[in-house]
Amino acid sequence: MSMVKSMTGYGRAVETVNGREFTVEVRSVNNRYLDCTVKLPRAVSFGEDAVKQAVKARISRGKVDVFVSLRSEGTSDVTVTLNTPVVEGYLAAVKQMCESYGLPNDVTAATLTGLPDVFCLDKPQVDEEQLQKDLLVVTEQALENFDAMRRTEGEALEKDLRSRGQTILGLVEKIEEGSAQTVTDYRTRLEEKLREVLASTAIDEARILTEAAIFADKIAVDEETVRLRSHLNQMDTMLTAGGALGRKLDFLLQEMNREANTIGSKCSDVRLARVVVDIKAELEKIREQTQNIE
Repeated sequence: MSMVKSMTGYGRAVETVNGREFTVEVRSVNNRYLDCTVKLPRAVSFGEDAVKQAVKARISRGKVDVFVSLRSEGTSDVTVTLNTPVVEGYLAAVKQMCESYGLPNDVTAATLTGLPDVFCLDKPQVDEEQLQKDLLVVTEQALENFDAMRRTEGEALEKDLRSRGQTILGLVEKIEEGSAQTVTDYRTRLEEKLREVLASTAIDEARILTEAAIFADKIAVDEETVRLRSHLNQMDTMLTAGGALGRKLDFLLQEMNREANTIGSKCSDVRLARVVVDIKAELEKIREQTQNIE
């Protein structure tokens, strides 16, 4: 299983714990840093920090949204009772008003139920600590499902990055081979030009060698290709190690692009310039993919 994780994912878990059915959904999209939003029912609003800590323990980057719903099974936890003193007070006041002003006393149950404080709502004491533990049990299951999806996508991303890395290595080999051939071609053209200009005059081989050496030094890309190979090997190592490597890959790609630009500035051969363009195109595709890696 790949150690690379995508930043995008979705996980859901539904479980009944101690007579309460919890539904937890976790979803995320790309983001430069971790931004976690938790939406909880009022009954478990006290568990927001605990849920965020559970998310932070598994996720280091991305915009994460957690949605929690709660449904109690069996009888309701709320007991409704009649507030007798208040009802008797209402009735007495209505009776006095009717007698004082000669009004009909037509009070009904519907009239009374519309008045404030007629009923009392009694809620039993909730064990918040136990309720939070139950919530976290289901949250962890949702995060595990969420992680499984991210690992699956991460595996596909890893394969693509490794494949593109191998493609770039092949292009680097072409640059190295072509660079040596460019020096040979330059020396041949220089000799031909000198023979054409000097005609019968003897050609100074030492001067040709000197000019060829100067030219070779100007277009030498050995250092750049060595560093580029090193960066590609480092990318392979990072992909194998896994973890939160999105930002590290971003930095590494900046270095690889810098080497590619330097190689491009030294290439006087059109064919090699095209190869450099291909390298940059592959690096851009890698950069786009790393935007999805945690």
